[in-house]
Amino acid sequence: MIRTHPGWPEAAAEAYRRAGHWAGLTFDTYLRNWARDRPGRAALIADGRRWTYEELDTEVSDLAAGLRELGLSRGDRIVLHLPNCAEFVMLWFALQRIGAVPVHAMPAHRSEEVRHLIRVSGAVAYVVPVRHQRFDYLTLAAEMLVSEPTLTRVIVHGEAPAEQGFTALRELKGLGDADTPPRDSGTTASDLAVLLLSGGTTGTPKLIPRTHDDYAYNARATAAACGADEDTVYLAALPLGFNFTLACPGVLGTFMAGGTVVVAPDPSPQTAFPLIERHGVTITALTPALLPHWQEENRNAPQALRGLRVLQVGGARLADETARALHREMKLTVQQVFGMAEGLICVTRLDDPEELICGTQGRPVSPADEIRIVDTRGNDVSESGEGELLTRGPYTLRGYYRAPEHNARSFTSDGFYATGDIVRRLPSGHLVVAGRIKDQINRGGEKIAATEVEEHLLAHPAINAAALVAMPDERWGERAVAFLVCDPASAPPSRRDIAAHLRNRGLAAYKAPDQVLPVASLPLTPLGKVDKQALAEQHIRSTSPR
Repeated sequence: MIRTHPGWPEAAAEAYRRAGHWAGLTFDTYLRNWARDRPGRAALIADGRRWTYEELDTEVSDLAAGLRELGLSRGDRIVLHLPNCAEFVMLWFALQRIGAVPVHAMPAHRSEEVRHLIRVSGAVAYVVPVRHQRFDYLTLAAEMLVSEPTLTRVIVHGEAPAEQGFTALRELKGLGDADTPPRDSGTTASDLAVLLLSGGTTGTPKLIPRTHDDYAYNARATAAACGADEDTVYLAALPLGFNFTLACPGVLGTFMAGGTVVVAPDPSPQTAFPLIERHGVTITALTPALLPHWQEENRNAPQALRGLRVLQVGGARLADETARALHREMKLTVQQVFGMAEGLICVTRLDDPEELICGTQGRPVSPADEIRIVDTRGNDVSESGEGELLTRGPYTLRGYYRAPEHNARSFTSDGFYATGDIVRRLPSGHLVVAGRIKDQINRGGEKIAATEVEEHLLAHPAINAAALVAMPDERWGERAVAFLVCDPASAPPSRRDIAAHLRNRGLAAYKAPDQVLPVASLPLTPLGKVDKQALAEQHIRSTSPR
């Protein structure tokens, strides 16, 4: 059998088992246990509907039976490209029940990203809505069925076209016999449970393999650090496909604690506030870019958030002053969350003093998380010094999926993952994030790989050279500025032209640059690489008041 990714050394795995971090249970076993132990407790609320844990388990069994009738089974990879809805959660667990592996796509992804996910994972099925935010997913799915030889089936949430290869999600419940005791899928806790997306800094995103053991611990440990219990009501406002929303503690951590998950179709305050008030939501998670909208709505309708106890903020660096303003204005506990789909999660604790909550990005959720902070030569920095964060632990991967060359660059010989984040550590163990060394733009929590966008910019007939650079932005944290060397015989393309060009090449809309600047040439470093720092400094000087 060809190994798709490195696993933990057996000695480390055994230590995690002995410590109780790895419980040896699959997600399907967890769900069955929850349904047995708390059958009548509310598990999921979405689209005006409510399911108890027992009812959720029944729905999952029905879907799993249908998936088996379609010929899906243990080890199959299925790209899950749904917006926030109850069916995302149910289908995710149904795939776990048959031993298949969900591959997460974000709602904003388009043909380029989806094709990459299918090809790298070898996906045999693709799950889509009919439309979402005015985008036609059926046309995209039909295109994938034609171009991707591994893909044989499209499952549609909504009305499926009467064409070969398409099946409506609702039809799955009638395909199989859910009353027949299902055969054991043979899945073990060390098997692959899900493939998550990396932020991506070197072209197209990498796939992150998470096992049942490590991902369940990710959810349990974060839930404990958030004080989650059976009274917790979690609002899933950010996309369910994000690691943050699914397992930090998110949906899975809330279920682990016996709480209730409320699914919001979008994170706008106009949508979220009524759900928070109606269902007694106690905790939710946002990115910094969404906070101004929530703060403004809270000034107009403060009663809606009276029961909200914890507001998690992550996905991008939260400014210290913004954190203090949230404390003052919204009368709740802000919990900063710093982490990555690759593993390590740090959070501020609910009882931390204000200076730590507002001025740091938290400390690891597990006592088994190992941290090193190193200089450019790989040497550990002095106490409180800044350097690159390296980490390993019971829920941090040891290698990306089908990416041996990238793994050789991203991991040390003894298994530490080089995150690319520049941090310093306080005596309390809390980390302060100072920046990144990887070529990535974090626009309000959306990670944009500069290399990927640059490759597509160079396909434009009027562009001879391109550099995508992160610039500070008050609203988004960072914005993307494209510096373009254009053909002198052509008119420089506008920002709108560039957005249309990238859209036509199948890129998600959020990857289009916020600003486009024609330049005569791109400065180079002594090694011949584009000097993006010089470009950024040049731009700052040119826009600074004189």
